[in-house]
Amino acid sequence: MLCSSRVVTPEGVRPAAVHISDGRIIAVTPPEAVRATPDVTDLGDLALMPGVVDTHVHVNEPGRTEWEGFATATRAAAAGGVTTIIDMPLNAIPPTTSLAALTEKRAAATGQSWVDVGFWGGIIGADTRNLADLAALHDAGVFGFKAFLAPSGVAEFPHVRMDVLAAATAHTARLGALTVVHAESSLVLEAAPLVVGRQYARWLAARPPAAETEAVAGLAALSAMTGARLHVLHLSAGAALDDVLTARDAGIALTAETCPHYLTFTAEEVPDGATVYKCAPPIRGEDNREALWQGLAEGLFAGVVTDHSPSTPQLKAVESGDFGQAWGGIASVQLGLAAVWTQARRRGHDLADVARWMCTGPADLVGLARKGRISPGADADLTVIDPEGSFVVDPARLAHRHPLTPYAGRTLDGVVRATYLRGRRADGDRPPHGRLLSR
Repeated sequence: MLCSSRVVTPEGVRPAAVHISDGRIIAVTPPEAVRATPDVTDLGDLALMPGVVDTHVHVNEPGRTEWEGFATATRAAAAGGVTTIIDMPLNAIPPTTSLAALTEKRAAATGQSWVDVGFWGGIIGADTRNLADLAALHDAGVFGFKAFLAPSGVAEFPHVRMDVLAAATAHTARLGALTVVHAESSLVLEAAPLVVGRQYARWLAARPPAAETEAVAGLAALSAMTGARLHVLHLSAGAALDDVLTARDAGIALTAETCPHYLTFTAEEVPDGATVYKCAPPIRGEDNREALWQGLAEGLFAGVVTDHSPSTPQLKAVESGDFGQAWGGIASVQLGLAAVWTQARRRGHDLADVARWMCTGPADLVGLARKGRISPGADADLTVIDPEGSFVVDPARLAHRHPLTPYAGRTLDGVVRATYLRGRRADGDRPPHGRLLSR
């Protein structure tokens, strides 16, 4: 049993005792009657919130384990208060675009996951080459299917044209499956300036907001036409929220997410040559960041997830600082909760808001009804956090494989003191007891 003066429940933050049996929450009661009982851990004023559910993580194993792996990614997740991740289908070799590849992926994850792990399937190609695989992947329990409208960065996961995506989503709609999309228009990107050299402004010009707004508008129209559930991944352009709002008001099944780095950093503060900030879509200007925060306040996002996308220092081009050559991706699964809380509290939000964005919302998106909430019947996946505590990000203390982060040296609020997975501690040097999840 865990007791705290600040338990983040679906009804708000309040004093409570959380009763746990066989890995589940069986009751949430007032704390007074249980504080003196021998089986209670009294957290005092430390806050107890649901474990974070991160539905956008690139683990890259098998095939590119030198970039990241299940052991390092999930230990980093547990250290940052994350109790569930959903692994993206690309960057591993083979990509998760067939039942055989999913089987290989699950075998790689078995026995070395510190948190619970689920998997996305993939939609690939300039034709309908793997549509026949989607039903088998769906039956095997993937949480949905990912597609790129622009080049993914790896040859084995080619992007799709909008007409191919239309054929695929008609198929996923019949399955009742969620389709998640990297939403940047390849036509807009092809017309943008090429990226060469150390200037961040060139990378920003190469990925203009129009690439996102055009793609999101197209996805809204596609969802309206097919009835498919579509989800916009890592939205960075605040201007695209107009189409998200219009779709929501029209009853169209289109949702969107954003990421901690878009809510934290601004283009104005990115130094030239600092390729650790490179991601796609890019970190945009300060006004854009505030538009994303306004969208969060208005309920326009289904969740905030990290898009943890690590690579080796060589691929990140840290020595040359060339944005044209560097891999695009930010590794932050250990820091996402603190990064969002740091910015959220400055804007008057509380831990209940953060739990809705990073725990309940992502869990609901993928249908994990027992995750992301402190309520009877839910898994006892819990995070103990000191909301007033702060720390300076030391890359050497990060658990993911390569200590590369734009958060280095930054002071963040919200120190994770403990992470529980089904009622058992999951952080630190404890043996892994994460499970592989199916939809």
